[in-house]
Amino acid sequence: MSNKVKSEKIKPAETVRPFTAVILAAGKGTRMKSPLPKVLHPVAGEPMINNVVKACLEAGVTDVRVVIGHGGPLVKQVIEPLGVHCYTQVQQFGTANAVKSAQIESLEGDVVILNGDHPLLEASDLKSFIQTFREEKLDLAVVTVELRQPKDFGRIVRHQGRVVAIVEAKDASADTLKIREVNTGIYVVRGDVLSEYLPQIENNNMKQEFYLTDLVSLCVESQLKVAPIRGHKRVSFGVNTQAELAQATRLVFRKKSKTLLDEGVLMLDPSTTYIERSVEVGPGAVIYPNVYLRGKTKLASFCVIEPNCYIVDSEVGESTQIRAGSYLEKAKVHNRCVVGPYARLRPETEIMDEAQVGNFVELKKVKFGKKSKAAHLTYLGDAEIGENVNIGCGTITCNYSADKKKYRTVIGNGVFVGSDTQFVAPINVGDFAVIGSGSTITKDVPARSLAVARAKQFIKENYVKVEAAETDQASDSASGADK
Repeated sequence: MSNKVKSEKIKPAETVRPFTAVILAAGKGTRMKSPLPKVLHPVAGEPMINNVVKACLEAGVTDVRVVIGHGGPLVKQVIEPLGVHCYTQVQQFGTANAVKSAQIESLEGDVVILNGDHPLLEASDLKSFIQTFREEKLDLAVVTVELRQPKDFGRIVRHQGRVVAIVEAKDASADTLKIREVNTGIYVVRGDVLSEYLPQIENNNMKQEFYLTDLVSLCVESQLKVAPIRGHKRVSFGVNTQAELAQATRLVFRKKSKTLLDEGVLMLDPSTTYIERSVEVGPGAVIYPNVYLRGKTKLASFCVIEPNCYIVDSEVGESTQIRAGSYLEKAKVHNRCVVGPYARLRPETEIMDEAQVGNFVELKKVKFGKKSKAAHLTYLGDAEIGENVNIGCGTITCNYSADKKKYRTVIGNGVFVGSDTQFVAPINVGDFAVIGSGSTITKDVPARSLAVARAKQFIKENYVKVEAAETDQASDSASGADK
């Protein structure tokens, strides 16, 4: 019995074959009519190639290789931080030449080949493809879909049910063009098969390019195990024009809205609500039309986002109301707050529980205390505001000095700030101090003090002589009669 246990312990574990992705992103995208490389055009707020890369990483790809060409330095700058390796296709002689540029001789395990302009691809799709490929012990698989209008897609040619070739639309006969099963441009292949057969592809076609699709017929001729894998129609959606870019964005927003509705988010009109994939929204939140939520934004349950709000990389707490027309960027608003309408919260601003920031109030790098209020027409920058503070209309922190440095304003708890007050930073105002309206505060104010800093009112009676006033009045009356 002990010998049996011992042998089980030293039994080697099954090894998992490496999983590499080669993403083709070298094309110019002429039909986009844009100087920006095609794969960097945004879909729902993010470069379309980023979604392809992220889908690969989420699917467990161990090595992501991106083949770049047109606009290569810019594409590289965008995607390398995601953890990919870039390879340059020096001369664009077709898709097979592009794949060859990714140093295929160094590949091991299984390889999935993708296009960088297919932004609707999801990690679940890739997981399904690779699982099917391995379970069926294939040498090469091509992902196919069936379309009512195949248009320019390469057609899947079968013989007795088996795939024998892929024919590009431009090289296809009239009968071949009637085929509705098409190539999505996604392949799964063993690394050793790719290394052996890719160099054998020739450019005997109208464009004299090296087509990756010819890999299928080469493998079939060598009696390798080749089969199609059916995919969802979304994986075939490629972006080649601005119209298709807009369509892709609509589809992404629509799917995100449906997901949130299924999770209990209230949306008055999902078709006019724009929420990026990375945004998190709690159940019971209410989102009005024409709201744009971007980046790492998080909305807690029961918050209300009124129309025409733009919120990016920000957090909104429970039962907080963001009123119409407000703009939040890298800000954090805690629970049961009211912001807006038409408020602007700039980066590093934090609004504590039950605070109120009203219309035409702008905050930048401010910690705004619990139950404090700034009702309207105020700018606070580089400031710390205590709890239960009242900020009067027209208050300004003068944080930017002639020496081109920013200085802080610190206002303690329970302070009352009268309207039209300017704080010339650096300034500290103690707890429960009162600042008179119209003051320009240049010195620290002790706790529980009254600070008034304004010119003394001067009155000189009988300044305007009666005769002069009557003459001016008569002149005005005469002018009105002439009219």
